[in-house]
Amino acid sequence: MSIFKSLIKKEVLHLLRDFRTITVVLVMPVLLLLLFGFAISTEVNNVKVVAVVDQHTDETKQIIDRLRNNPYFTFEGIVPYHEMESVLRKSQADVAVVFRTEDGKLSHQIVVDASNTNMAQTSTAYLESVISSATGIPVVTNTLYNPQLRSAYNFVPGIMGMIFILICAMMTSVSIVSEKETGTMNLLLVSPVRPWTIIIGKLVPYFLLSCIILTLVLVLSYTVLGLPFSFINVINAIWVTILYVVLALALGLLISTIASTQVSALLVSGVMFMVPVVLLSGMIFPVENMPLVLQWLSCIIPARWYISAMRVLMIQQLPIGYVLTEILVLLGMTLAVLSLALKKFNAKK
Repeated sequence: MSIFKSLIKKEVLHLLRDFRTITVVLVMPVLLLLLFGFAISTEVNNVKVVAVVDQHTDETKQIIDRLRNNPYFTFEGIVPYHEMESVLRKSQADVAVVFRTEDGKLSHQIVVDASNTNMAQTSTAYLESVISSATGIPVVTNTLYNPQLRSAYNFVPGIMGMIFILICAMMTSVSIVSEKETGTMNLLLVSPVRPWTIIIGKLVPYFLLSCIILTLVLVLSYTVLGLPFSFINVINAIWVTILYVVLALALGLLISTIASTQVSALLVSGVMFMVPVVLLSGMIFPVENMPLVLQWLSCIIPARWYISAMRVLMIQQLPIGYVLTEILVLLGMTLAVLSLALKKFNAKK
């Protein structure tokens, strides 16, 4: 245990001595969170729509036909009123259009899932245009999960997914590869210390650094950006983030077994993580809008599942049962990557 503590102390001192890196690592999440939270919006299509109709008329049929034929929408069918909320909660639809007929007059209401702000704003505008052009009747809109349509809500989970990949995977891989370049890794491996003790000792400081960053991000999210606060959902978000951090650390360890220099480790990390996280995770561009091939490819991007889970937990404020699929996928990835990384590391030691 004393040797293990010494290894952790060595890595912590190494981090603290590199003041510029520590400054960048701690300041970067704040800047990215504020920049992406306030500055970016995107266009969406393929909005999933369901209709709730209490009485079919020629007018409702005309509007539904317009929705079916509109290229911006994917009409998912007609559902009963009592199933509408469940359909939205399960992400089977992004928007529900409620048609009511009272005294022979047709009224409309739009119920939209606003956990993805950009999609909520755009889809609401599209629907209002389609319905108003067909009837000339004003539309009542009700937004769920994000009634103020604040764009910051959409990017907090995405920034978190990107930051932890940067800190845990890239910095960890570079740290281990630098030990190889200087020859100190070989000295450690021939010492009486077991290889797994060395690896854990190098990973623990980056795990602790990630916990500090997670604290900063959560404080900013719930204070400056005004995300809805729920104690149980914060705890759930922390546990899911810890799982994601462990996965990112395992990815960094895997890269360190592939790369032989710090430059190559950075290049591999950039190609494998930075570009896919930004483009294929749903952080900026909705996955549903991508070609089918890219949608399948995005399934192997850990950030896609993490960001999806964070949107449900932090923005929609739903119980953890709604993200069991994402958690199981992340857990499976963690076990697979960690096993492969340890196997390759032991083979090269």
